[in-house]
Amino acid sequence: MIIVKKIQIPELPTEKPRRLYVYLPQGYEKSEERYPVLYMFDGHNVFYDSHATYGKSWGMKAYLQKSKLPLILVAVECNPEGNRRLFEYTPWDFHGTGIGDVTAQGKITMDWFTKVLKPEIDKTYRTLPDREHTMIAGSSMGGLMTLYAAVEYNGVFSMAASLSPSLWVSPSKMKELIRSHPLKDPTRIYIDMGTGEVGKYRKEGLGGMFNVAKALSNAGADVLAAAIPGAMHNEAAWEKRIPDFFRFLLQ
Repeated sequence: MIIVKKIQIPELPTEKPRRLYVYLPQGYEKSEERYPVLYMFDGHNVFYDSHATYGKSWGMKAYLQKSKLPLILVAVECNPEGNRRLFEYTPWDFHGTGIGDVTAQGKITMDWFTKVLKPEIDKTYRTLPDREHTMIAGSSMGGLMTLYAAVEYNGVFSMAASLSPSLWVSPSKMKELIRSHPLKDPTRIYIDMGTGEVGKYRKEGLGGMFNVAKALSNAGADVLAAAIPGAMHNEAAWEKRIPDFFRFLLQ
């Protein structure tokens, strides 16, 4: 079952309300069991092709129903106005060609996730609220935010899946963030990148991704880093990696 609500985030106001998606596992209504929770960015691209920006979602609904994974998934739509997604999904200011100056709102986004959204989810649904049962995942700019959340908010999230992260935004600041934040045990982080997207979407490429993975490992995380042969930068490619990151995170 997927519950879809229209919400506003006062700290990140929009003229058009955004959607909040909550997936409840099979048997949720008939049991008293509590479940781990996965939080995801770009919620409009997670479940439904009809909601997805480019007409193709991750297909997460089909995967969860087929696999019967016992978890709750909470996905939040990004700011639907213009390129405001970039502002919400970066921890650091940057200037992009054809984009202009982008002012970081990543901390505001994650403060809302951890101090407003998570407490409300824990109050409303039968969750396992401790960090050992709390995950976060995303792709592209959402992948960048996933790494930021896993490190800066490591007291909240013990598991993270960062697919095709936008490490080009500020690789030096990402490495400095990791170096200055020893990670709690356990921390498991999956990070990947498709070889088909390197050069077109990433300045650092595979080497930069593996360097970040090494830094995360040195900081205390259990890391799986993968280069996916031929994979491009889109939801269809990320859908194929869902079993891989779940297998690692929920080992």
